[in-house]
Amino acid sequence: MADMAQRSKVDIRRADERPKTKIDWLDSKHSFSFGHHYDPSNTHHGLLLVNNDDTVRAGTGFETHPHRDMEIVTWVLRGSLVHQDSTGNSGVIYPGLAQRMSAGRGILHSEKNDSWRLRGGGEPHDEPVHFVQMWVVPDENGIAPGYEQLEIDDELLRGGLVTVASGMERHDGAAAIRIKNRHAALHVARLGVGQSVELPDAPYLHLFVARGEVTLEGAGQLHEGDAVRFTAVGGQRITADEPAEVMVWEMHASLSV
Repeated sequence: MADMAQRSKVDIRRADERPKTKIDWLDSKHSFSFGHHYDPSNTHHGLLLVNNDDTVRAGTGFETHPHRDMEIVTWVLRGSLVHQDSTGNSGVIYPGLAQRMSAGRGILHSEKNDSWRLRGGGEPHDEPVHFVQMWVVPDENGIAPGYEQLEIDDELLRGGLVTVASGMERHDGAAAIRIKNRHAALHVARLGVGQSVELPDAPYLHLFVARGEVTLEGAGQLHEGDAVRFTAVGGQRITADEPAEVMVWEMHASLSV
């Protein structure tokens, strides 16, 4: 990891600029290089390597596959997603539920839009699940795999930026779920029309407009799917032009690659 001083920069990335993977069951839009979409100039920002905006058709999903040495945070916007892994954890992730999987020295897991099966065999539905999956590197490789999820919908209803996941000491006991990186935190805000929040001040920020439209102070309007990468600058205000949900990674270090 690197923490060198950087020149101030606000880099806006529009939704339609993202690489896309679209097959019969999956519509995925990638903020960074992912899979066969590789761009050496777009591998990460700060500590964030993956910010995938995924929609999965009902009755389908990601079959069992491996991960290693990665902190994976999943945030569902609509519908429900079933998680099952090789450590025996399983659960249904839905809007307002924070979820983190530490891949550690190795884990297998699947993610599917088939919650009726896990709940004992109800009637299948045809609603897609829409979620954002984010990967950050851990402080240490080879740790024991782990899993955590927690309902935080009540906190989101109070307004403002809510810390969803963090490894920072100052969030100990306050963040909904803990990640194994002491330099990173994810915040989420649900905003009504005219409501605003102030961005943290950090060496690296990544703002993603998950839903709706907002105005970023000094930069103008951002639409659903737009993202902004901030380097050595923070404190701007975001104001909702329509009901919106924004996700903000606060990072105090960067990958050295």
